[in-house]
Amino acid sequence: METAEQGFIQIFQVSKAYDTLDGHTKKAPYVLENVNLKINKGEFHILLGPSGCGKSTLLSLIAGYIPKSGGSIRVDGKEISKPGEDRGVVFQNADSAIFPWLTVRGNVEFGLKIKGIRSRERHSISSQYITLVGLEEHVKKYPNELSGGMKQRLQIARSLANDSEILIMDEPFGALDAHNRRLMQIELVKIWKQTKKTIIFVTHDITEAILLGQRISIMSKSPEATIYKIYDVGLNYPRNVTSKGFNELFEKVQGHFDYGQHI
Repeated sequence: METAEQGFIQIFQVSKAYDTLDGHTKKAPYVLENVNLKINKGEFHILLGPSGCGKSTLLSLIAGYIPKSGGSIRVDGKEISKPGEDRGVVFQNADSAIFPWLTVRGNVEFGLKIKGIRSRERHSISSQYITLVGLEEHVKKYPNELSGGMKQRLQIARSLANDSEILIMDEPFGALDAHNRRLMQIELVKIWKQTKKTIIFVTHDITEAILLGQRISIMSKSPEATIYKIYDVGLNYPRNVTSKGFNELFEKVQGHFDYGQHI
């Protein structure tokens, strides 16, 4: 098991239990227990595990949405206790995150406007990231005029425009059909290479994990889930699912993935 003594994101012996109905946390089982992980700046890191293993809970802790029950989470040496502009979150359900009454440009510029950035600069910044995610022909459209993949691009553009150092992505392509999911995977790798952001990406899909990540952390099943195996992918981008290296790694990861559902 890897400790978190170094790294841009440091997760050390983190545990999480939710209150029971009578309000006694100590009586509740741990969803996560003694999670240790370090993630380097600019890394594309995958959290892989079966449904219900606590992946989304760990993301919520890193995002600062919920308090931890024990341990430490640091970003660039600072303890995390609440949400921050350094961490942008991209959800699976884009409709719950973007504003239906604003256009594509309005959504991307929303955070910039809150910060008091002037109109001309907002326009320049939003144009940069709208183009980066391939929505430049859709700037005047509203969310109900966009496809599922476009809405996810919009979420990514908004996080990038807010200059978040870290993109936290909770199964963002899970609701897309296979074709659009693959297109978004390719686009995300391109965006990551261009922006050099740190990405933490949750999935239960082994193929997706290997297609995208530099490293893959495999989680055991909850309760008391933890990270028990980390793989360095070591394959060049773009990755070919039919290659020998891809399939050899797939078999190794699958073995640990299946094992993790029983520990």
